[in-house]
Amino acid sequence: MQATLPETGGSVSYQMIVGEQQLPMNPLIGSNIQLIYAGEIRCQNCQRMTKKSYSGGFCFPCSQKLAQCDLCFMKPELCHFAQGTCREPEWGVQVCMQDHIVYLANSSGIKVGITRISQMPTRWLDQGATQALPIFRVSSRYHSGLVEVMFKNHVSDRTDWRKMLRGPAAAIDLAEKRDQLQAKCADQIKLLQQELGEDAITTLTDGKTLEINYPVQQYPEKVSSMNFDKTPEIAGKLLGIKGQYLIMDKGVLNIRKFTGYQISMKA
Repeated sequence: MQATLPETGGSVSYQMIVGEQQLPMNPLIGSNIQLIYAGEIRCQNCQRMTKKSYSGGFCFPCSQKLAQCDLCFMKPELCHFAQGTCREPEWGVQVCMQDHIVYLANSSGIKVGITRISQMPTRWLDQGATQALPIFRVSSRYHSGLVEVMFKNHVSDRTDWRKMLRGPAAAIDLAEKRDQLQAKCADQIKLLQQELGEDAITTLTDGKTLEINYPVQQYPEKVSSMNFDKTPEIAGKLLGIKGQYLIMDKGVLNIRKFTGYQISMKA
């Protein structure tokens, strides 16, 4: 699903990508929908048929050769670009060797994360964050990973998706948390700046917390996950959308998990 944050305020707007079509999802909230898996999976890179999806929507060969499927993309502190062993150096320059943001977000509680500048606020919408605040600007994905690891000693880097889907997260003063964490890690940040260069890590202190609302009529009391591999036809009343999850009266469906699956939808 594509998610956008309206400039005029209000809830996140969702569009389901089905083939070459973009189907508006917000108007369907409160209605019955049916999603049918055709039994086919196509690699998002080479488009070949695959029996199983790897690394979020790829066939096995592509998952082994694409840089975005390498472990270092999930753990950027393990970046090996400087060693000359990047799977796709040109892709690495275009994606990883660009300015990134280290941020604090609140989805199921406070967490630290990283994203390319061009991915704000998309990254936060995909995580179901109700609040987000940039706290550092860094000169590469590798550098953002080093800062994130430092902060993981003080705050989680994960979202509890079940808790996130049970309701809105309690509001947190992210600016206060930012100041506390930056103070705790000040000496480590200075050491990194000395090692990497002053321009490699810039502390952000004047940003404003972004508040995000999602189109949800009703949150589930019990979060039960639905799966196309087990249930090819999923139907029910759409109660809301948050992150990449459809919240239905019979369970929740992580749309991102089934990237590449050939799905038809009826409403």
